[in-house]
Amino acid sequence: MAADVRLLAEPFDAFAELAGFTAAYPEAGGLVSFLGQVRAGDAVEALELRHYEPLTLPGMEALALSALARWPLAGLLAIHRCGEMQPGDPIVLVAAAARHRRDAFCAADFMMDHLKSESWFWKREKAGGSWRWVEPRDEDRADLKRWQTDFADPFEQQQEAVAGEKTP
Repeated sequence: MAADVRLLAEPFDAFAELAGFTAAYPEAGGLVSFLGQVRAGDAVEALELRHYEPLTLPGMEALALSALARWPLAGLLAIHRCGEMQPGDPIVLVAAAARHRRDAFCAADFMMDHLKSESWFWKREKAGGSWRWVEPRDEDRADLKRWQTDFADPFEQQQEAVAGEKTP
């Protein structure tokens, strides 16, 4: 199964993308999606994402391959914007389709944690007519740390423990 990974400089219709993704995987029992958009409020007038072109899309593709290696997915979608965006504009859409919901949830969560904290983007916000750089938050870095060990081992251990409890 190949992932659909795109880096776009132009706006995208997240709902049309998600509808197409859902229709492509009727065998999936679990479809999970995350849509990140430019927040309105906090006086934010615009958001800009800059990136290093030789690394960004290949890095996103490698991240998707890592998710595919960790979980048995039917499909994986990752669309990320770059350039200047306005409040309400979609920034990122990640969707995962799997036979079972847990694999889809984990894969989407894994993708977002890495895209948010360990990506190839530099983010600026415009407020009050001036731009300021935005760094990842400590919480984002902490979220990323939970993936540094092989997720399959603790999950399999949990499943074995549950199965052991059911055995007389």
